[in-house]
Amino acid sequence: MNIGLTMISQAVAFAIFIWFTVKFVWPPLMRAIEQRQKQIAEGLAAAERGKQDLELAAKRAGEELQRARAQAGEIISQAEKRGAAVVEEAKNAAKSEAERIVAGAKAEIEQEVFRAKEALRAQVSVLAVTGAEKILKREIDAKAHAQLLSGLEAEFR
Repeated sequence: MNIGLTMISQAVAFAIFIWFTVKFVWPPLMRAIEQRQKQIAEGLAAAERGKQDLELAAKRAGEELQRARAQAGEIISQAEKRGAAVVEEAKNAAKSEAERIVAGAKAEIEQEVFRAKEALRAQVSVLAVTGAEKILKREIDAKAHAQLLSGLEAEFR
């Protein structure tokens, strides 16, 4: 065999091989590569969307956290105000109760003083009558003396 003929037959075989590869092997490979590229591009786009969604969710979470903190501060402020109001109400109630107790005690003291004065007047009048009776036993007009003592008793009241 001749080297020229071998080279030509190899070149023809190689050309047939290339034609066969381009016609039957290459298109499925290109479709597979294109599908793979499309999947990769979709995956990258999904990853980018996921990243944006994550950033958006983080931003929303931060806003919700700020809102929750503001609301908590507001609730604490209202609770402090309500606590101060309750303390003030309790102070006022205690003060009015103390004033009522003091007024009751004063009224009771006045009543006791009045009773003591009345008891003292009664005792003084009994002593005065007894003393006058002893001094004036010698006199005959007991009615006149009783009227005199009643007048004295009325003066002391």
